[in-house]
Amino acid sequence: MTIFNKAAFTKSALALAAGATLAIAAPLAAIAHVSIDPGQAEAGSYALITVKVPNESETEKTNRVELKLPTDTPFTSVRFVPVPGWDAELVRSELPEPVMVGEAEVTEAVTSIIWTAQAGSELGDGALLLLPVSLGPVPDVGSIVLVADQTYTDGSVVSWSETEEGAEKPAPVLYINDAPVDHHDAAATDEDANGADDSHDEMATSDNADTANGSDPVARGLGIAGLIAGLAAAVMAFAFRRPTSK
Repeated sequence: MTIFNKAAFTKSALALAAGATLAIAAPLAAIAHVSIDPGQAEAGSYALITVKVPNESETEKTNRVELKLPTDTPFTSVRFVPVPGWDAELVRSELPEPVMVGEAEVTEAVTSIIWTAQAGSELGDGALLLLPVSLGPVPDVGSIVLVADQTYTDGSVVSWSETEEGAEKPAPVLYINDAPVDHHDAAATDEDANGADDSHDEMATSDNADTANGSDPVARGLGIAGLIAGLAAAVMAFAFRRPTSK
């Protein structure tokens, strides 16, 4: 006769739920960096993008964010959407060299946007700051790197400026004519180098289908974690259910 060990069973269920939480927490922490949404725009358009700033410090708060704009392909129109508790400043500078935008020669432009927190509005642990801006007209280029500097209340600055693959502090990138770089594109590049053009098209189609269905890795991970946690809770409820008296 098998004896049901309720304590051991409960420990197993708790371990299962905790394991699911830890498994999904790691990839979520890995993507916690300053980014822009959407990350693509059409040439000639006036793009409305949102700068997404998560606070990554458990002890300090974010009190300043600076988004640096290009000087070789400047935006002649830069506007910010006011955010409660944060002051915004458009910094205009003289360009290193005159740039032709359409039929006009541009010698100065907005080269950065600086947001500063008002007293009591600093971004704390676990919080996310959304900063909408309008940029245009979007230049007809491959992509634009938008370096973001995040300042904390202790004076430390995290510069999201790296562009190499697998960077620890990746810079936000606005893609225009270039396709966004991800693992699908990296794999396709390797295959194209070996003459596998058809595989590239299949992978691109699959990637678009996944995006349309909203099946990104984070969403899938959260869903799986929720199912596992729910299963663990159900198992625990069964374990503690009182036997029906006869």
